[in-house]
Amino acid sequence: MINFNGTLLDSNTNLLEQNRGFLYGDGVFETMKVIDGKILFFEDHYFRLMAAMRIVRMEIPMTFTLEYIEEQILTLAKSNKCEQSARVRITVYRNDGGFYLPTNNSVSFLIQATALIQSIYSIDEKPYEVDLYKDFYISKQLLSTLKTTNKMIHITGSIYANENDLDNCILLNDDKNVVEALQGNLFMKMGNRLITPPVSEGCLNGIMRKQILSLAKKETDLEVVEQVISPFDLQKADELFITNVIRGIQPVTKYRKKEFVIGTAKVLNEILLQHLEKN
Repeated sequence: MINFNGTLLDSNTNLLEQNRGFLYGDGVFETMKVIDGKILFFEDHYFRLMAAMRIVRMEIPMTFTLEYIEEQILTLAKSNKCEQSARVRITVYRNDGGFYLPTNNSVSFLIQATALIQSIYSIDEKPYEVDLYKDFYISKQLLSTLKTTNKMIHITGSIYANENDLDNCILLNDDKNVVEALQGNLFMKMGNRLITPPVSEGCLNGIMRKQILSLAKKETDLEVVEQVISPFDLQKADELFITNVIRGIQPVTKYRKKEFVIGTAKVLNEILLQHLEKN
């Protein structure tokens, strides 16, 4: 089942013929995690979605309240019998009409919910190798920080990683500085400093990124900074890890010839779990 504009439909229903999200990438989305009937960090997701819609000049329906979106998501998760642990995606796209220039800015939405095997966040210590993806670069602009339905760089990068037996790739911007990983934000520990690229470099304004920055500042002795990272810095780092709301914290064990320990990632994961228990 899928949720289309508040109505449960069979997932085989054809919605693509005039779909601007499909035809032009004219859409934005959020990927969320549901645990025990609760959407983690839901307010952050909701307000990021509303901000993205405003930036791309979509009309926000009066019905799009925080309570309404939450209800639609949880109703679908319950219908799909995955409210205990689910990956949920809500895609909002501009309605039919026009070519590059739309005839109006009204929107429709689509929600999908699928079960996750793993519910609670944990650290996976198996080998996890990354390298740079240099076929295409991310632009240093506001649109790059949004979750839009145009993710061709991430798609081709994922194909490159698969072809080269890599677990992930690191994306660069036009200045050849580190932006993010294919499936999340990148953090680097060097000495007593925890560093991640600023959003101004073109990285996704990630929800888990926000959580880790906040928790690391409050709950550790690390100096937490947002600053430009060059590819050369990665080989000097003591530790690298990737964050997103589905996986949580994913340690990187190898970048080219450099191998990394897994320490800070474990500490931050425990802090994250304690934070979720309290909230």
